[in-house]
Amino acid sequence: MLKTQLDRYIEQYETKDFIKDDPVQFVHKFTSKEDKEIAGFIASMFAYGKREVFIDKLNYIFNLMENRPCDYVKSFDYKSNNIKNCDYRFSKDCDLVQIIKILNTLYGEKETLETLFEYSYKQKNDIWTMFQGVVDYFYARQDMEITKGFFHLLPNPAKKSALKRLNMLMRWFIRKSEVDIGIWNFVDKSELLIPLDTHVAKISRKLGLLKRNDNARESVIELTDNLKIFDPNDPIKYDFALFGYGVNNKV
Repeated sequence: MLKTQLDRYIEQYETKDFIKDDPVQFVHKFTSKEDKEIAGFIASMFAYGKREVFIDKLNYIFNLMENRPCDYVKSFDYKSNNIKNCDYRFSKDCDLVQIIKILNTLYGEKETLETLFEYSYKQKNDIWTMFQGVVDYFYARQDMEITKGFFHLLPNPAKKSALKRLNMLMRWFIRKSEVDIGIWNFVDKSELLIPLDTHVAKISRKLGLLKRNDNARESVIELTDNLKIFDPNDPIKYDFALFGYGVNNKV
């Protein structure tokens, strides 16, 4: 019965209309794969707090990049950059400057975000190990003054948090649907993990899909495992169903 209800919500919400109010809109704004990768990576980092606020901030950031994120990254000069007024909650301009500076190094070495994520994944064929490898890459190359906001934009998986934004990024880039763009294929969608925030956790507990009281790594695993009972091949599609349930039941 619950599966039938959630499947109905997927049909209702995993549509193009979902895109306009969601941070996934930023990967749909661009045509080239590299632009989509960089835009999605930056958008996912800022996707917390009030949706309308961080979407406005992201629009501002991409306007600074003249809506050419890959060209911007590849030609970035941190000594004469135009990153100004990009502060958002915990992060400051210098934190974004440091991240773009490291991206400039990555792409200057003829690598991409895809090759970084894929290399990290293939160390143990494990999502959590992949996240740790990616974050460690950025941590190891931090070479200028930053604030704690740098570590909020790129949270440390070793602290066993839910890593909601990184899991959301993987949903965008691995799944292929009207919403998700499916531009990476080194991980099967069956291995993805639910992007767990307080809202999804609350709904999941109400539905009996999550028993743990914390919103950390083990809760992500528990909820994802329970969603695999409904669809072992694509459990994360229920991210849309949980969103739909919350909308329709005002949770």
